[in-house]
Amino acid sequence: MQRKAYVPGIAVLLAALLASCTGSSGSSGGSADDSKGSDTGTTAPAAQPGKYRTLPEACGAVGHDSLDSMLPGIKQIADAETRDKAYDGEATLTYDTDRRDGCRWKVESTSATDHLLVDFQRVVSYDNAVSDANKAEEIYGGKETTADLPEPADSSSGSTASTDTATPSSPSPSASSSSSASSSSSASSSSSATATATASPTETPADLQPRTLDGLGDEAFLNDKLSPASSAAQQRTVTVVFRTSNVIVTIEYAEQPTASTDAPDSKEMQDRARKLAQKLADTLNG
Repeated sequence: MQRKAYVPGIAVLLAALLASCTGSSGSSGGSADDSKGSDTGTTAPAAQPGKYRTLPEACGAVGHDSLDSMLPGIKQIADAETRDKAYDGEATLTYDTDRRDGCRWKVESTSATDHLLVDFQRVVSYDNAVSDANKAEEIYGGKETTADLPEPADSSSGSTASTDTATPSSPSPSASSSSSASSSSSASSSSSATATATASPTETPADLQPRTLDGLGDEAFLNDKLSPASSAAQQRTVTVVFRTSNVIVTIEYAEQPTASTDAPDSKEMQDRARKLAQKLADTLNG
């Protein structure tokens, strides 16, 4: 009878110990799961890859219509084989056309020599915390900073000053005479200055100054440089750079007239370069 009373007591003790171990094990397992979840939460996800994995072929990205417009001398080439070679352009040296691809054209005409360079750069970030697009944005920003674009002109100040100028109500005859003479002299001087400014090929209107551009890719800018007047022949170079996601496109368009007294037209060259840039942006997004 004493043995029967002792065995159940051992069983109860063992059951209590098992229950205690089970509870401890469950508590420990829960703690481990929480720790893993905490580690997952603090680990930043890898940055997204860029939108573009390949690049267009630069020499084939510019159509004949664009080349005819930007390189007028190309249609003047009499030999068909030479003309076709001029249309083909010359590929720039690159070791990975999926990362960088460029093409250049040079065509001489009776009035000028024109150069065109198109360059595609696909940016890849090797930092898991920085996306390809963000890295491309950083590189583009460096290019814009190097271009050293001028501050946008504030055209409102001139009109405000003009509006605020008071007009005398009843000038005396002598004052009127003096004013008339002064006005005539001022008009003559202004006319002379206007004629001089118009004749000067180096003057660039405010709306044609180097500037950032809207509506072209994610961000874009235009630069316009004219070689010094002391040069034998003045060369104008218009550069358009734009970024769309992780691809940066650069267009360099230069013209040097044959006659040293001529200067390439800024508006005409900018319009051509911007039109080509929009076509290339459409090609990337197409």
